[in-house]
Amino acid sequence: MTDLGALRSPEVPRAILAVPLGATEQHGPHLPLHTDTAIAVELCERLAARVAGVVVAPPLPFGSSGEHAGFAGTLSIGGPALELVVVELVRSADHFAATVLVNGHGGNAAPLARAVRTLRNEGRDVLSWAPSGRQDDSHAGRTETSVMLALRPAEVRLSAARAGNTEPLPRLWNRLRQGGVRTVSINGVLGDPDGACALEGEELLATWSDALVSTVRDWLGQ
Repeated sequence: MTDLGALRSPEVPRAILAVPLGATEQHGPHLPLHTDTAIAVELCERLAARVAGVVVAPPLPFGSSGEHAGFAGTLSIGGPALELVVVELVRSADHFAATVLVNGHGGNAAPLARAVRTLRNEGRDVLSWAPSGRQDDSHAGRTETSVMLALRPAEVRLSAARAGNTEPLPRLWNRLRQGGVRTVSINGVLGDPDGACALEGEELLATWSDALVSTVRDWLGQ
């Protein structure tokens, strides 16, 4: 794995740039604010370990997190700003052969899709990817808690873990869009962390990593 931030300018290869996109936002009373960023970084590092010629950029730790307003620690730059940041970031990466954007936060999806359309219309080689399979356990539930137990166990407070709103996410969309997470979950959790464990988290990371590697190899024609 090559960490772009640790290189000197003459050492930077004409490689594939993997950019971890995360967030700094509440993840219930038991998970750290940088959960989405930590997951995106880990997946980029695993990609670089398995696909030759990938360099991992420093993460973007702020995203479109307005739905988590009202919970202490949440920092959001909003959708339009995120879209602009991604567009300008990829435009500046002309030294690299292509850019892979690995997104760890669901709220980034729409502005990221708009940014990718703009960049592709400009003829730039850019791919956006995010983990799947969190539809009804979308925020600080069993999935993310298990993954963080595998990645950063010292940062997880299982004693504080409590179920939040466990309704299927499609039923919550309208209320989420109108009033944010606080209107549907007092503790900020969408899902139930009960039963989370590091082994399950590692299995999820392996599955996501396999999917990311496969997607990138197909994109590169390998």
